[in-house]
Formats: sequence, C-alpha cells, structure tokens
Amino acid sequence: MYMAYGWPQVIPLEQGPCPSQKHIIYLKVTNRLFLVVSPSHLELWSSSQHKVRLGKYKRNAESLEREGENIQAVWSPDTKLIAILTSSFFLHIFKVQFSDKRIQIGGKQPSGLFLANVSLLLSEHVPFADKDLTVSNFVSDNKHLLLGLSNGSLYSISWKGEFYGAFELDPSSCDSSDASISPHSLVNGAASGRAPADSVSNHNTNSKSSIVRLELCLLMRLLFVLYSDGQLISCSISKKGLKQAEYIKAENKLGSGDAVCISVASDQQILAVGTRRGAVKLYDLAESASLIRTVSLYDWGYSMDDTGPVSCIAWTPDNSAFAVGWKLRGLTVWSVSGCRLMSTIRQIGLSSVSSPKFKPNQDCKYEPLMNGTSLMQWDEYGYRLYVIEEGSLERVIAFSFGKCCLSRGVSGMTYVCQVIYGEDRLLVVQSEDTDELKFLHLNLPVSYISQNWPVQHVAASKDGMHLAVAGLHGLILYDIQLKKWRVFGDITQEQKIQCKGLLWMGKIVVVCNYIDSSNTYELLFYPRYHLDQSSLLCRKPLLAKPMVMDAYQDHILVTYRPFDVHIFHARLLGELSPSSTPDLQLSTVRELSIMTAKSHPTAMRFIPEQLQRELASNNHISSSDSLDREPARCLILRTNGELSLLDLDDGREKELTDSVELFWVTCGQSGEKTSLIEEISWLDYGHRGMQVWYPSPGADPFMQEDFLQLDPELEFDREAYPLGLLPNAGVVVCASQRMSFSACTEFPCFEPSSQAQTILHCLLRHLLQRDKKEEALRLAQLSAEKPHFSHCLEWLLFTVFDAEISRQNANKNQISVPKHAGNCSLLEKTCDLIKNFPEYFDVVVSVARKTDGRHWADLFSAAGRSTELFEECFQRRWYRTAACYILVIAKLEGPAVSQYCALRLLQATLDESLYELAGELVRFLLRSGKEHDETPSDSADRLSPRFLGYFLFRSSYKKPSLDKSTSFKEQSAHVASVKNILESHASYLMSGKELSKLVAFVKGTQFDLVEYLQRERYGSARLENFASGLELIGEKLQMDTLQSRLDAEFLLSHMCSVKFKEWIVVLATLLRRTEV
Repeated sequence: MYMAYGWPQVIPLEQGPCPSQKHIIYLKVTNRLFLVVSPSHLELWSSSQHKVRLGKYKRNAESLEREGENIQAVWSPDTKLIAILTSSFFLHIFKVQFSDKRIQIGGKQPSGLFLANVSLLLSEHVPFADKDLTVSNFVSDNKHLLLGLSNGSLYSISWKGEFYGAFELDPSSCDSSDASISPHSLVNGAASGRAPADSVSNHNTNSKSSIVRLELCLLMRLLFVLYSDGQLISCSISKKGLKQAEYIKAENKLGSGDAVCISVASDQQILAVGTRRGAVKLYDLAESASLIRTVSLYDWGYSMDDTGPVSCIAWTPDNSAFAVGWKLRGLTVWSVSGCRLMSTIRQIGLSSVSSPKFKPNQDCKYEPLMNGTSLMQWDEYGYRLYVIEEGSLERVIAFSFGKCCLSRGVSGMTYVCQVIYGEDRLLVVQSEDTDELKFLHLNLPVSYISQNWPVQHVAASKDGMHLAVAGLHGLILYDIQLKKWRVFGDITQEQKIQCKGLLWMGKIVVVCNYIDSSNTYELLFYPRYHLDQSSLLCRKPLLAKPMVMDAYQDHILVTYRPFDVHIFHARLLGELSPSSTPDLQLSTVRELSIMTAKSHPTAMRFIPEQLQRELASNNHISSSDSLDREPARCLILRTNGELSLLDLDDGREKELTDSVELFWVTCGQSGEKTSLIEEISWLDYGHRGMQVWYPSPGADPFMQEDFLQLDPELEFDREAYPLGLLPNAGVVVCASQRMSFSACTEFPCFEPSSQAQTILHCLLRHLLQRDKKEEALRLAQLSAEKPHFSHCLEWLLFTVFDAEISRQNANKNQISVPKHAGNCSLLEKTCDLIKNFPEYFDVVVSVARKTDGRHWADLFSAAGRSTELFEECFQRRWYRTAACYILVIAKLEGPAVSQYCALRLLQATLDESLYELAGELVRFLLRSGKEHDETPSDSADRLSPRFLGYFLFRSSYKKPSLDKSTSFKEQSAHVASVKNILESHASYLMSGKELSKLVAFVKGTQFDLVEYLQRERYGSARLENFASGLELIGEKLQMDTLQSRLDAEFLLSHMCSVKFKEWIVVLATLLRRTEV
C-alpha cells in the first residue's frame, strides 16, 4: 500500500538549444541514480537522500546538425553504459565512470556521493535497409539491445556496437487470448454498461504494421511487442536472453486491439495494458493471460475526453501497486485490488454520469501534471515517483510516498499499530480518541538516518507500544508512550548489522542479519532495553536467505526457498532485565520441506489453537498443557494473492480464497480482556472488500462469510485502504488521500487521512447466527461506552430485519413451512440482545423509520408491542422517543389508541416545557382527528412512514391553528380535549406570569393567544395595578438579554391587537418605547 505525503519536489534540468521535439525521451531510476535523456543532452542525478546532479553530457550544435537529435535511449542493467539513437540513425554509446571527487553536502558526515564522468565510447551509423523507418523504444539485457521498427521487424545490436541486423516476427502463428476472463474478474471504475465495450479484433496482426513499444521481462523470459494498430503479442525468449534472436517466438495475442502502453509486474506475473479509452486492464500471465480486472477514472467522473489515452504505467518495486499517467491530464496510483491510493486530478464532487469537462478558463494552476504525463519511474525502494510532464523539458517532479507492507516478507507488523513509513519518517495513526484519528509524522533521528538512509524495515510489538526501525545498517527502537528513541551506543556495532527482517517476540527484538563477508544470514536476539553486543541474548545462523518469517509467543517460523519451513522454540533462562544476565536457547521443533508448483509465499502467520484455548479456559486446564504447545497451523499468502491454510503436522495445504492483498490474524493476539475481535480467527482484504473467518468445531474447521454479501453498507470506499484494527473499539482503520491547497505554492500538499469504519454490528450478527448469545452480549457490553454504539445496534437490527423481509419476499410463492416453537429467528435473537441496553427503544423506532410501514407488524412482533414500548418510554420520561412511536401505534393499533397516547404525551410535554415537541403532537392530533372524521377506517393507512419523527406537515401542509374561524363544535371530541389542554396550560403560565415560557408555548404550538386574551381580560390575564405589574413582569422578563426583549416585543404586539392598556404600558415601559 502506497500513500503520497508532503509537497512534490521539483528537480531542475539544464536547457539545451531549442529542440524540434518538446519532450524528454528517456527516464530511468536504478541503483540510487536516475538518468534523464533529452533531445540534446543527458544528465545523471543521485536519487538517494540528497538529489544532486553527478554528471552530464551535452552534445554540441555541430553534432546535433550532422547526426540529429536524440530520439531513443537505454541504460544497461549494470548502469555502466548508455545507448542513444539519434534521428539520423546514429548509435551513440556512452560510458559512465565515477571519479574520486566526493560531493560535500554539509554537516559533519561525508555524503558518499561522487562526481561521474560521462564519455562517448563510440558513434556508429546504424545500417537500416529503409531510410524512412521509425523506431520503437530499446529493450536490453547485459549483452544485447533490441529495437522495434515500423516495418514490423526487430533489430538486434550488441552493447559493443555490433549490428546483427533485422529479423521478422510471425504474429499470425500465435494463439489468441483476447477476452478470456478469469472467474474473479472485476471491473473497477470501467464503464461497465455505460460506455462502449472493448471491440475485439478478429483479423490477424499485419506483419507490416509498425512496432511502437517493446517490454522485456527477463525473469519470465517474455518479450511483449505492441503494434501501432493496438495489437499486443507476447513472445518467448531463450535462457540466454536477447543473444539468440532466432529463438524469439511469438506465443500469444493479448488484449482487445486498443492497447497503447504496457508494463509487467514480474513478481506478481501481471501484465498491465493501457488503452486508448484511458482504462488499464490487468492480465494474469500465470493463468493463460486471463483478464483480472479493469481500472479507470470513469466512476470518479472523468472520461477519456478529460484524461486522454494512457501514456505510461509504472509498477512499484514490490508489484503491489502501479501508477498510471494519461496523455492529457494527471496521474493516479492504484493497488492491484483496484483501490485508488493517490491521484493528482482534483475531485470536484461530481457524479459519474456527467464527467467534468476541463475548460481552459478553470483555475487549475495548482493541479500537478495538468498537461499530462510523459514518463514515470519509481525509485528502487518505492519512496519516490519521478514524473516528467508532457511537453516539459525543464524539470522532473518527484512525489514522496509512504508505504505500509502489511504482513509481507520477513518483517512482522501487528494490526494494532497502524504505521506508514517513508524514506526518513514514520506516519503513525494516533488513536486515543476513536472519533478522530490523526497521522503523527515521526521523524527519525538525523544522526541515524543520515548515515543509514532509507528506512527499510519497520516492525511493531504486539501491544503496538514499541517500534523497531531498520535502515541500511543497524536498527533503532521507539517507545510510543515515552516518545523516546533507543539507538546503538557503538556505531561500529551498528554498521555491522545489515537488517533484512524484523520481528518482535514479547520484549525481544529479532533481527535477520546479512553478513557481507561470508554471504550468510543469521538471527540476532536483542532485549528492547539495551541495543549492544554485550546484551545480545542469542545468535542463530540460518541455512540460507529467509523468504518469510513470523513469531508467536515463544515460537519462530522461518521459511527458505523453494518451500522449506523451520520452526524454532525459544527458551529464556533468567529474568529479562538490565540487572540480570538472561540467556536465550533456541531449539528446532519442526522442519517441513513441501513440494508445490504454486507461487512463492509473501507472508506466513501462525494460527493459535483457538478451539483448544476455549476448551482450556472452560475446563480450567493448566496453561502449560494447551497454551504453550506450538501452533499446528499457519496461514500462507502467496504472491498471486492466494490465501491457504497449512497444517504443520502433516504438511497438507487447504486453499481458502484468492485475490487477497493482506490479512490479519486476530485470534490469540490480544491479551486484553477488552478486545472485541477475539471471536474472529482472521480477516482478509482484497478486491472483494473485507472477509471475516471464524473457527467452527464442525466438519469444516473454517467457514467464510463475506462482509459485502451481508452488509452492503460496509463496502470499503475504493479510496480507503485498510491499515489495521482497533480491537478495543471494533473498527477498521483506513487511510485515504487528501490534498490541501495554498496560494503560495505551485503544487498542493498531499496528506494521508485516517478514518475509522466500524465492524461491530457485523461481529455481533455473526455471533448471533452461530447461536453464541452470551458471547454477543459480552462483546456488546464491552463496547457499550464506545462512540457510535447506538448506530452499530441500529445497523445490526436494520440489516437483520432487511434480510428477513427479503427472505419473506423470496418465499412468498413457496409453500410456507410451519415454524418450530423452539427455533428463535435471527430477528428475535437480535431484539433479545439489544433489549439489554437502554438504546433499545431508540434503535427499534429508528429502524421502523427506515423501513416500509407494511412490514412493521413483523418487526414489532419480534421487538415487542408498540404500545408497551411507548408506555416504557413514557414512564422513563423519554418523551421524544415515545413521540416517535405514535405513528407506529396508529398503523398497528388504530387511530383511537394513537390519539389517546398522543393526548397523554401532549400533557406531559407541556408540563416539561417541551413546546416544539408539543407543537408536533398538536398538529398530529388535529390532522388525525380530521381524517378520523372524514374516513375513520382509512386513517391508519394514510399515515406514511415519511411523516414519522417529523410530525408531520412541515412544508407540504398548512399548519392548522386554533384561530377564530375554526368552530370547535364541528370538531371531534378529542380535538376539544387538545384545546382544553392548551388553554389550561396557557392559564397556568399566565397566572404565574411565566411570560418567556408563554411566548415559547405560543410559538411552538401555534396557540391562538389573541382569542385567549380576549376571554381572559378579567381572568388570569388581569393586572392589579401598574406598580406591582411592572415589578413582577420586570422580574420575570430579564430585559438585559436579547431573547427577553424579543419575547417582550412579541407580547406587546399581541396586547396591542386586543387593546390591553395595562399590559401595553408595562411592556412599553420595560422596552423604553415612547411611541406606543
């Protein structure tokens, strides 16, 4: 997983004479160097911590005129030679030699950078048969170069300048695999059903069509040839590489005839093909080049008109992500599963139906690569993406990336601590408050990183409180709580360690060390309190370079190529503290050598014996019998995304799923009682989203349930990539990209942003499905204090109820099977669980609000009778929640019952001065009374759930008020009851001269104050005399606040309309209004 951070860095290039072609012709990054070739000169830069130009070669005007500008270039794999072809078909071969002149950067330490001399070795005219040819790019191995020509042939040259001539390919003999789609193919962002589908060409590739692109993959012994008409051919090459041109044979025809660029991920064996329509298609080369999935920006509102065709594709060094650049605008980085990790194109919140057309007058000057992307290259660590903008000769733009290689290779990372690491820093998710997760930028100590740039391995302890970080040499430790670094005191000891992997085993750091002198590997065990040779606990030589490693409790797993698994048991003698001298003994407990044709593992993790642990805890067996036994199974994630379970006793392997990018083993990992995810065995993430796995004591020991099938709302945003879990909160922590813009900088700042996505409702539902009611209750109680707990319960009930409705609809046409009294439905189990929490009443009525009123009877048959739930809320004085039940009661119990409940609730809300709620109840009662009089039998059906909770007629109905035109004799009895209740309350407020409450009451309930005052002129509204009235009303209305003055103004206007002279004088005096 790769995430951009910070501002892009600009590397300036020298300007030569004005060329005819306005673009850089070649960019290559390798061996801590990067080479840029322009039409007139070349530059060699360091791509290490300090970006410095080390050398250049500038052609003079006479050479440019005689031999033409540079049009193609290639750098030899050993970086010693550069071959350049000019427009007049002269081949120049340059030699790169580093001098003894060291570059001084500043600071105490020497930089390790030396100036380079670039010298011309030979210049030869290439004897092409046809002078009007155009050429493709070069591909090369250590001995030979290969060039594609516009007549459809390939031309072979040696690095010594020997020309072997052209030879023809026969593409008509190859097999076609145009649109073979694998079972797990997925369109992500491709315009499926909304844009023209791929047009598959039926004709054979014309052997005379022009070759425009070559791509060589020596690891797979494949050469890909792209023709100008969009046809793509894969060819096999011999073991000796490009030397024997006659052995280059056309094998398969790939793609669908609209390819414009290609790139191969050799580790993953995936071919990425960019198309004219701006989409990228991924093909699985291990599975007869079947289409895996298509990614594009179509779902983000951008079509080919905005971005143009794909111009370049660059895979990250570990092949887990790829960058895509377009001809007209921008670049984007995607994960293999189709998650959009970074994009320079601004998202302006538009739907995918109407794509935002770019207009030249738009203010987009802050968007990088606004003119399109010409060339791209990742550095060898994946920390920088070097990009050339289309039509740009003057600069290279470098984007900084952090990565989080979860559970891959020889470094172990716990899911509890979410860390993205960059070349010289760590980005740690701060999760004290799960409401707001933030990334903390943790810069490594300069004294360490300046000598050991870049960061290569990061491992977090099981509790997530300690980090081990290794650069080029040595390692350092960080205590997150104390915010302190621990380093080697002796730099000579530090320089002897070349860390190739890191693990934590309790409080011990396990380092996989490479010994340069003997070309061997060993395990070093250091206590976390002291990094020094004197405190080294154990040194264990390894047989070969380890492929993957893992540790669980006191067992360590080491796997060598091709697939040899060794498991060690660590026994600590003595106390692990600075005051004692502990010793660690390592013994081999298991060795397996497995013969398999599958791809190599990228990660292996022990699976604790969860069922045994459960039995042990239930039967109170001593921990030494069950807990200390070495794990008998482990999970394997292979390079092709296949996840399988390996039985370490007999070596049997069971395939579980495919297309997985990462997984977290969660059972037995957290020692805390508050972990919410102990019931899960592990989770995995891939293009399907999250999948959860549970232990099952049945015939099939593991069952799989897909979050996406059951919880559409849990589908992860295709811009949010999961980093880890907060087990105490039951949430997945995801990272996504944000951009912030500033007027003082040319480019935006890329900011990784973290967000929490709850999975608590999924965990609860899975437990209830497995009839684990007690565990579900315990899990819910643990998380009752967490944020969004009520929301989780609501989603739990909603998803279960929604599934129940769908099941009923599906079974409508089938013969109904009588339900056994002993069997509790999942809906009833869910209601029984939520009843244990005070949120139950809110949750049930909220779910009713979200569903069709026709299904309420089913919901409340499981949740309880609506009148009883109303009564419980009423007794607890939860009047707002009780009010939400009124419409449900009207639907299920009839209008008479709902009106009776509403009248009781109206009186109670008036007593509590909840006048807005009282107003809603008044409007409900008046309307339901009117409908009851018109069509008594029909009134319940007219109450639609869209009124629920709003009460009802906020905009589409005129608010009925108790004005003089309404004759109460024509109204039903309960409307008279409403009038009596309101008048009684008005008399109570007027008698006590609670004038602020009176104003709120009149505004909330639309009570006709004018009519009431006319009747009560000599009753409750009477003032005895001016002095006492002024004193009393002055006390009740504190005139120093704005609200009291507004209330007085409101009353004054009503008193004027009924000509109450005493009140008018008192209120005018308080308001200091002489004109009244």
